[in-house]
Amino acid sequence: MKVIEYDRKKAIGYAKKWAYSRNKKYLDFENIGGDCTNFVSQCIYEGSKVMNYTKGLGWYYINGNNKSPSWTGVEFLYDFLINNKGVGPFGKKVEQKEIELGDIIQLSFDGKKFSHSLIVVRIEKNNSLDNIRIATHSFNSYDKKVSDYIYEKIRFIHIEGVRK
Repeated sequence: MKVIEYDRKKAIGYAKKWAYSRNKKYLDFENIGGDCTNFVSQCIYEGSKVMNYTKGLGWYYINGNNKSPSWTGVEFLYDFLINNKGVGPFGKKVEQKEIELGDIIQLSFDGKKFSHSLIVVRIEKNNSLDNIRIATHSFNSYDKKVSDYIYEKIRFIHIEGVRK
């Protein structure tokens, strides 16, 4: 397998284009559990252009009824990115100071379960959540400060590359 670079500019460009609307190629999950991880997966796909079609454990979207749990599920996306040894994007959990543009942030509002995914679209300085800006769906946002959220736990996922 060949490892290629994750195209962070394309991922962010996609986030900017679709932060306040929906790409008709994908089902909108807003009213069926939320669209945040679906949107983040679309952004990651734009930056990777590789899906992993492994049933149950992969990361793919064919249509609203034929997709992997990791495409739309917060915890499933985390598990896929952190544990993926096959094709597609892969990453690792990192400290706040290690994140880059196009990386993923996940929030837990109750301190038990992570339930919101965000993509990093701008970083002014890594030393403050005021300086890290994100895009997300459910509630549509672009260039929003991470510090605007009220949450119990936060985790940062750095996308290291993409296997083809």
